[in-house]
Amino acid sequence: MPMNVSYDGPDDLPAVIPVFPLPGALLLPRGQMPLNIFEPRYLAMIDDTLKSGHRLIGMIQPDSTHPGTEQRPHLYKVGCVGRISQFAESGDGRYLIQLTGITRFRVEDELSVLTPYRQCRVTYASFADDFVARKGEEDVNRKELLHALTGFLEANNLKADWDGIENAPNEALVNALAMMSPYGAPEKQALLEAPDLKTRAEILVAVTEMELAKTDSGESTLQ
Repeated sequence: MPMNVSYDGPDDLPAVIPVFPLPGALLLPRGQMPLNIFEPRYLAMIDDTLKSGHRLIGMIQPDSTHPGTEQRPHLYKVGCVGRISQFAESGDGRYLIQLTGITRFRVEDELSVLTPYRQCRVTYASFADDFVARKGEEDVNRKELLHALTGFLEANNLKADWDGIENAPNEALVNALAMMSPYGAPEKQALLEAPDLKTRAEILVAVTEMELAKTDSGESTLQ
């Protein structure tokens, strides 16, 4: 989705961003994530983000393997910052927004703040390639990816827009499938932290094939 602001590299982004911990939520560069905002602390975050002018929010997953609390879970170290590219009020107190992914970030430290939402100091230095659209997509094994997708759809009696899939560039296809995948937080985090698009596609295929094997043996954990 086109945005009114372009980001050419890490220096175009602020060092401190608000973060939205959400399990199972995977945002990737140039991907779109719709969000239904209703908790007061996150309504305040959206208000403040819009006032700030930068319209940026860091999506990050809670890390359940480390101790934390329900209100303040431990966070993974890597997330993805997105820009609010769509915004609407529901009329019943909710905000309906869409984030467009820009780049991944690594948390350097969490700040002590008075805001009801959390804020982190982050660095984007490790993810300079995220600013280059479609980088590395020629290395993706598209045939293998579509084969795994076909198996998953058949196993779960699902249909897909094959015209859209066939016409999608490799980057858009891999990232959209990763974001929509029904896998758990560890798998989503592995997809997020993949060093390049080829590796992300390979992880997606591997996880899908493992899930299909579980389905065949009656052990699948997907609903």
